[in-house]
Amino acid sequence: MTRPLPAHLSVDVLSGAALADAIPELSRLRVEVFRAFPYLYEGDPAYETRYLRGYLETPQSAVVLVRDLSRPPGQQVVGASSALPLAAELPELRAPWEAAGLDVGRVWYLAESVLRPEYRGQGIGVQFFRERERVGRELGFTLAAFCAVDRPDTHPRRPADFVPLDAFWTHRGYTRRPDLRALLSWQDLDETQESPKPMTFWLRELP
Repeated sequence: MTRPLPAHLSVDVLSGAALADAIPELSRLRVEVFRAFPYLYEGDPAYETRYLRGYLETPQSAVVLVRDLSRPPGQQVVGASSALPLAAELPELRAPWEAAGLDVGRVWYLAESVLRPEYRGQGIGVQFFRERERVGRELGFTLAAFCAVDRPDTHPRRPADFVPLDAFWTHRGYTRRPDLRALLSWQDLDETQESPKPMTFWLRELP
């Protein structure tokens, strides 16, 4: 059972051109949230804007947008979670599937979730998954997948209280697939240029 959200929070599922007005806020949010461990993303708002505009051009895409209506206009987007066909994603993400001879066309790719820390623990993460999975089923996809960055336990920027989300993902029905790994490049906070980061896929059949 999904926990009801406070009245000042709104959740909308947007796709295509309907996302256009939210892109500036969403770009800033992504840069802010992805600076934290485990992504440690240095951040490039211009790149984020270009990346998000790709969703405008992908009819079979979905972004679950959470707004806090008590915040001033232009600062209301506090969380978002995106999905699109894996066939429309970066070649680097399709590569391990294609190399294994797997059918990319049946995969609904759960791209990213970002949520400000003060809004966590209210059931929004569960709603992110449920809404994206619902859209994937409605579009006829039979498999949901996402990938997570692999960071060593000894990473110097790993917080002492960091709790991986593996248990949450497993509870949602996803299975880690170490045989399906991709490499994505971005610039870490401690780097002067981009470097490839290993990403491992998690999968779930969409009933």
